[in-house]
Amino acid sequence: MVGCESTCTTSNNSQSIPFFDKVGCSTYRQITTWMLPTNYVPVCNTTKKEEDTICNGKGCCQVKAPEGGQQLIGITIANISNGNLTTGGDCKVAFLTDEDYTLLNGCRGNPYVVDKCIEINECLDNPCGSDKTCKDTPEGYECKSRHIPEILTGLGTGITVLALVGGTWWLRKFLKKKRTTKRKRKFFKRNGGLLLQQQLHTTQGNVEKTKIFTSRELEKATENFSVNRIVGQGGQGTVYKGMLVDGRSVAVKKSNVVDEDKLQEFINEVMILSQINHRHVVKLLGCCLETEVPVLVYEFITNGNLFQHLHEEFDDYTVLWGVRMRIAVDIAAAFSYLHSAASSPIYHRDIKSTNILLDEKYRAKVSDFGTSRSVTIDHTHWTTVISGTVGYVDPEYYGSSHFTEKSDVYSFGVVLVELITGEKPVITLLNTQEITGLADYFRLAMKENRLFEIIDARIRNDCKLEQVIAVANLAMRCLKKTGKSRPDMREVSTALQRICSSLEDFLVQIQIDGDEKLHRGDSWSTVAARTV
Repeated sequence: MVGCESTCTTSNNSQSIPFFDKVGCSTYRQITTWMLPTNYVPVCNTTKKEEDTICNGKGCCQVKAPEGGQQLIGITIANISNGNLTTGGDCKVAFLTDEDYTLLNGCRGNPYVVDKCIEINECLDNPCGSDKTCKDTPEGYECKSRHIPEILTGLGTGITVLALVGGTWWLRKFLKKKRTTKRKRKFFKRNGGLLLQQQLHTTQGNVEKTKIFTSRELEKATENFSVNRIVGQGGQGTVYKGMLVDGRSVAVKKSNVVDEDKLQEFINEVMILSQINHRHVVKLLGCCLETEVPVLVYEFITNGNLFQHLHEEFDDYTVLWGVRMRIAVDIAAAFSYLHSAASSPIYHRDIKSTNILLDEKYRAKVSDFGTSRSVTIDHTHWTTVISGTVGYVDPEYYGSSHFTEKSDVYSFGVVLVELITGEKPVITLLNTQEITGLADYFRLAMKENRLFEIIDARIRNDCKLEQVIAVANLAMRCLKKTGKSRPDMREVSTALQRICSSLEDFLVQIQIDGDEKLHRGDSWSTVAARTV
């Protein structure tokens, strides 16, 4: 406090009224009140101000205003010097307060009176209301929203939880990916991937013919092997339709089981089959070795298989005799190529109508080499497991487990009979309800000269009888009980091509039982008689 050298005297009564503080010297204060006719005059006498800031009458003075119903109108400050009253003056400050009042520094009371200013907690009076919190400060108090700390706390908790969840998720994903990658490498190595890679790089001209697909590629192509993508299912595996990133449709064959002892043989077979380039053999595009069992990828043929068209209501189209003849010629050419024209002879070992696929133009393609084996020339294949499908298997193979190219010929003969009769490979006789193989049924009908009776009724009025008889006799040769008595696939293919090309001038020579022949110009009855 700054003041002049003065002492303070007052002329008010002793009743307790609001304080009137004055700092300064030689001053006169006039309190004008409403309904108070006389002036209230305290006088400040000159003396020396002490070096303190408490209003103790030295250098300042404080007086009490009168009590009652008066209303304070104003304050007049004047100097009294040598008995003269003048206005103005030098150092003076005057103000009206309660006896106790709150300062901006958080004190309550009169700072000009000793021990009259007391530090208080202004938040006790709840000056901020119910929606805010009060914080006491040296200068007073601060009001803060009650929800801000809650929001900050919740936000911090949420961020922490999110970080923990995200970190846990990322860690699990990282560990899962690491385990998956490790498992894929294990399968790839176990399934002969390293051997296949080596052979692909050492085989001249065939590096681009076989592709090693990743499991991710095939999962994407088949929608994670969705059941909606299944186009075929059997004892050996499931076939899915897939779409590669380049737009090609593929057939993805996923085997059910794998024989680890034959994985190297499998790799060799993949290499051989990938080199096959024949228009009537389904192309093997590649394989995937990152899965528990190897997965094969073939070109996709759009129009189902022969079994569906012959024995099921696949569509409204009836496969007429001309189309059936062309199918027979196509698949005979394919097996002739596999047995003799390929770099190494390949025996299919599971020839059947379900493994003969048809495109949109009803051109045939041989598929499913899952049980096929490549063999060296002049060698046959011995096996301890019977391969093939009931109704198609060579009876000689049943007894000896000795598989030769003539075993494929026998199975092809059953397919020829299916084309002629429209019957399934295993049938139930109407008169006796006995279940028998189609081959035995056909041989008996041919022996009894009942060929016309067993021709598929759907083609009976469409077929050329001479061709049917010729194909029937060829089928009889293929179904001989002993392999040595059967023709090879090259002979069969040549005979079928001749039959198919002789539309008007029918001339084909097929030996039956080693000495009987068919000649041009034979009547239906004559030809039928010679089928015995």
